[in-house]
Amino acid sequence: MTKINQNIVKFFFLFSLLFTLCSFLPALSLDETISALQVIAPEKSIQFRWDPLFNTGTFKFGNHLGNFSVQSREGQTGFLLINNNELFNVPLPHNNGGQLIFPDEFVSTLGNIFSRLHENDSGRFRIATIIIDPGHGGRDPGAVGSLPVNGKNTPVYEKDIVLSVALRLRNDLAQAYPDKHILMTRSTDIYRSLEQRSDMANSVAVGDNEAVIFISIHANSSRNASARGYEVWHITAGHRRTLLDTSRHNYTSDINAILNAMLEEEFKTESILLADSILSGFGEAFGNSLPSRGRKANDWFVVRNSRMPAVLVELGFVSNRQDTLMMTSEDGLQKLTKSLYNGIVNFIGIFER
Repeated sequence: MTKINQNIVKFFFLFSLLFTLCSFLPALSLDETISALQVIAPEKSIQFRWDPLFNTGTFKFGNHLGNFSVQSREGQTGFLLINNNELFNVPLPHNNGGQLIFPDEFVSTLGNIFSRLHENDSGRFRIATIIIDPGHGGRDPGAVGSLPVNGKNTPVYEKDIVLSVALRLRNDLAQAYPDKHILMTRSTDIYRSLEQRSDMANSVAVGDNEAVIFISIHANSSRNASARGYEVWHITAGHRRTLLDTSRHNYTSDINAILNAMLEEEFKTESILLADSILSGFGEAFGNSLPSRGRKANDWFVVRNSRMPAVLVELGFVSNRQDTLMMTSEDGLQKLTKSLYNGIVNFIGIFER
């Protein structure tokens, strides 16, 4: 059976199952509604939010939203708004003494819509995994700066700064993308070799139409104490590497070489787009308070050995007091995290469209 036929069979099976569940229950509780909708895609979370002040509710299915108003009595109809661009006239849920009751027609309509959107999503390219690589760690402190504390110089380690930002970034991305894998090369103060980091990234399994991106986070240092600012690096245009998995194909060597060259250009282009998006995120968060050193190219080990779009981000300079104060303050850490988060989210939006 072809993949297209399998998807059609799956769609009608899920829809009929959902219809059957609803047909036995003329009205469903919130828990029953979520359970019925979860049948569509068990791997995706169904989230619900209700604002009793404005009597509005929202179901979130992956990246899709279903918005509606909650009625005061049973039997009233109104609009179900999908992703802010589709309207469906259906019997709406009502508030029964603080408990929401969902008409079966509302649940089956919403389930039908989410099933259709899920099938559309399965045929689109998507970022399935985001790998966050906090540089250094353990016995490798990375760049070392210092700040005066109680009249004494206290060391500031790159490994601690980047881990703090990476953990915050992971949590924010996991909340925004419950259907994506957010992986870290280290989540504690342990040592990972450069080879281990790239091997971890390359070992991530992806399905058809799925992709992985790699973001390595670092802090800079310079003999020039006045050097400041953030920068983002990607692989150089002239670097050549083998990206094509020839074991999955039966092409001639000439065809393999052409396909590998195409994949190289694709990853380089996407790495540049990711770098530019992150730079824009920094610009939005910091404005003129932190200088941009721009987008740069270098064949850093983890960038050139990761078989996916990859960038290396330098947050600031531990050799500069202003940057160090920023990177060790709560406000600065929040802005750094927001910069990376907004840049990644913007890139994902562009890639998946």
